[in-house]
Amino acid sequence: MRAVSETVTRRWKIRSRAFVRAMAVGLASLCLVGVSAGLSPASDGTGEELSGTQGQILVVKIRETDRTAEVSGTFLGRTIPFFSDPRHEEPVGYVGLLGLDLQQKPGIHTLPVEVNSQGNTRRVLFRVQVRKGTFPVQHLTLPREKVDLDEVSLARWKAEQQQVKDALATDSSRTLWESAFLEPVQGVRTGVFGSVRVMNGQPRNPHNGIDIAAPLGTEVRASSEAVVRLTVDHLLSGKGIYLDHGLGLYTMYFHLSEVLVAEGETVKAGQTVGKVGATGRASGPHLHWGAKLNGARINPDALLAVPIPYRSSVRQNDRRGVP
Repeated sequence: MRAVSETVTRRWKIRSRAFVRAMAVGLASLCLVGVSAGLSPASDGTGEELSGTQGQILVVKIRETDRTAEVSGTFLGRTIPFFSDPRHEEPVGYVGLLGLDLQQKPGIHTLPVEVNSQGNTRRVLFRVQVRKGTFPVQHLTLPREKVDLDEVSLARWKAEQQQVKDALATDSSRTLWESAFLEPVQGVRTGVFGSVRVMNGQPRNPHNGIDIAAPLGTEVRASSEAVVRLTVDHLLSGKGIYLDHGLGLYTMYFHLSEVLVAEGETVKAGQTVGKVGATGRASGPHLHWGAKLNGARINPDALLAVPIPYRSSVRQNDRRGVP
């Protein structure tokens, strides 16, 4: 048994080293981002333990030779879609991107993955260790009415939250991204993902995005190919855009001075979608850049390290059917 265990361990290390070498060669410019933003090494489908910190993305891979197989996972009640990995010919690989929510409870959780192939179903069970992130504390001073909402403002805020929830309730049927994700604007980072916000001396929810300060009117670019799912002018986030990149992956752009796209419009990576502003609850011109993956609030920096191409055809069990 010890010999078998050592053999399995050696094979796992070889596979891990091979993946790291491939990432270093093909994605050298993204590797440092992967370390800082927390892109996990891909698993190989053997059901071993995965590990990541709150806000990270884990790349999960399943081996399967059937090109028509249906592969789907479930993590803490969230459906994790898998799609055919176009970088492999034989055997065909299936890839799932698992987001670990900003406030996901640390500990060991399970990710069961079902592979349905030609009438047969097999199950691969992953153990996912979620580690607690280390986030800074940020003190902000804002107008009192922006922090302590009156009844009218509170009702408006709740209605706006429901609007977003409804708009993002179902997911596009396929991946829309084709090129590597990019930062939407260049500037000074003034707000850190996960930071504990203390506003006017009152602790608030952790910051679920990245704040990038830039001059008023600076162009804001789409992080990658997407469909404009929602445009808003909300109380706290101001003028904003929600881009749907497919398979439950969204990026958000808040506090804009102008929105230059319309709902339902298809945008290209790098296309100007808006301009930096200070609308909503903002102390100055900046962009709030956020991201969600299958309902999990993730560090948008993690998207910059996702290996490209990771593109699919159609999501299993599609609920929207478009685009």
